[in-house]
Amino acid sequence: MLRHYYISDDLNDLEAVELELEGKGVSTPQIHVLSENDAEVEKHHLHAIEAVLKQDVVHSTEIGAVVGAIAAALVLGVTYMLEWHLTAAGWIPFGFLAVVILGFCTWEGGLIGIQIPNHQFKRFQKLLKQGKHVIFVDVASEQEPILSEIIEKHPKLKLAGTGGATPSWVVHGQEKFSKVMKTLP
Repeated sequence: MLRHYYISDDLNDLEAVELELEGKGVSTPQIHVLSENDAEVEKHHLHAIEAVLKQDVVHSTEIGAVVGAIAAALVLGVTYMLEWHLTAAGWIPFGFLAVVILGFCTWEGGLIGIQIPNHQFKRFQKLLKQGKHVIFVDVASEQEPILSEIIEKHPKLKLAGTGGATPSWVVHGQEKFSKVMKTLP
């Protein structure tokens, strides 16, 4: 899948684009609108980005976990090389220290991520502050012609690039979850 970004200042136009895409078989989890004015996005029944995903929590937590894993491995490696594990205490305190370091670094990465914009959306920060909105659509290669056809009908949309998309298995999982939720009482 490939993600296409488009910029607009007209939420009515974006609502029409979303409805047309859904009418042609592009599912709702494939379409998102990034905006500083979430209330207006909701009024237009657009699929807005969750507030937590606007921040870099997930990415920063992953980076923190990698740093923590390296630090934990370093603790265990130094323990082994200096033969500290041969003392009466054995491996237990050093294993515990490694787990604490891993957890702390992961947690700290998440805290840092709460404070910064999502790394995928940093390039749009200036435009968002100017009141613009970004719609992005994740499409499979067979859906590319559908997207092109619909975008041509909306000259107000300006292409803002492409990027990596949500994996297709995640999109399909969201579709199935939505269907299950609709069928339950």
